[in-house]
Amino acid sequence: MKRFLVGLSLCLCFLTTLFAQTNSVIKELESKRAALQKQIRESESLVRSARNDVTSQLNSLNTITGQITERKRYIEYINNDMETINRQLNLIERDLVRLEESLLDRKKKYEASIQYLYKNRTVEEKLLFVFSAKTLTQTYRRLRYVNEYATYQRLQGEEILVKQEEVKKKRAELQDTKKAKEELLKEREEERKRLETEEQVKKNLLTALQKKQKTLQGELDKKRREANKLNARIDKLIADEIEKSRKAAEAEARRTGKPVDTKSASSKAFTLSKADRELSGSFANNRGKLPVPVTGAYMVVNGYGQYNVQGLRNVKLDNKGIDIQARPGAQARAIFDGEVTAVFEVSGLTNILVRHGNYISVYCNLSSASVKKGTKVKTGDSLGTIFSDKTDNNRTILHFQLRKEREQLNPEPWLNK
Repeated sequence: MKRFLVGLSLCLCFLTTLFAQTNSVIKELESKRAALQKQIRESESLVRSARNDVTSQLNSLNTITGQITERKRYIEYINNDMETINRQLNLIERDLVRLEESLLDRKKKYEASIQYLYKNRTVEEKLLFVFSAKTLTQTYRRLRYVNEYATYQRLQGEEILVKQEEVKKKRAELQDTKKAKEELLKEREEERKRLETEEQVKKNLLTALQKKQKTLQGELDKKRREANKLNARIDKLIADEIEKSRKAAEAEARRTGKPVDTKSASSKAFTLSKADRELSGSFANNRGKLPVPVTGAYMVVNGYGQYNVQGLRNVKLDNKGIDIQARPGAQARAIFDGEVTAVFEVSGLTNILVRHGNYISVYCNLSSASVKKGTKVKTGDSLGTIFSDKTDNNRTILHFQLRKEREQLNPEPWLNK
């Protein structure tokens, strides 16, 4: 009997654990989804109405396109969560069927034992069964059988109670999971409606820009010239930094009498110290975990690389980094430990390079810098205030690049968005 009570206790603990696991899965999905939903809601405040001029409309097109991308990503996240919950529902339903069948089987066995006892219910019949034995050993065995059968009957009743509790908990688990699914379906429908509204805003902007194709082309040409000027300056500064590291290595070799590593001491790669190599390795190991380089709400409005603007004829863009829209007053922040190697101006705006071993992060379009060349920074440290364009609804855009020596990298896979 004691062993049965221990087993009963363990079974109830197991049930509680299973129920908690399902709740944990649902809560984990809700938590991850809530973080992404918060980002979407905050970024909605960045979508502002555009003025009639081409620059403002083009910027608004970028913003609404970024918002649509985020919305689609969120809907895809919901779809993935739906698949997880559906799998969970199937498992719970199968478990419930199994438990109900097991409960029915135990009830049938219990009913059979009750009927047997009813037919052999009198004390006289039990005593007659015991004392009609031919030997003392047989009498003892029959007496033990009568006692064990009574215990068996009692345990069967207790097992039924356990199974009934299992079925009750599993049904509650099923209801909670179904409720989570219904709420998720409702949320997905709401997001789809918001997406339709945003798609219509984008369509209207494209129609307006198509009517100003010539002016638009002139504005894009201007942006390209400014971007080329900025990138040429960045390339030059990185080349200077590589040359500086090479000369430093040669000077160290002369001082110590050790030969310079000819493979690393080139015009294309940094000559790294032991500390730099360790920093480079640590930076590379944090791919996908680096913080977004702006404070507060944000939205990626222009991606990396060459692409055609959907809906506009002959409009092709080439971005060496990504453009992140933030709220007015937002700060650019370091994505990793490193050293500021350059603070410079192009077209009246401040730009900052931070070196992390043989990686360099680039922060452009700042109105002011809070660091200077040689400043050691830690992950998340503020580098300066991002410029807000008063002529365009205070639109606040950080242009962010990532390099490995001279090689241009797509920053998005490196960031924990």
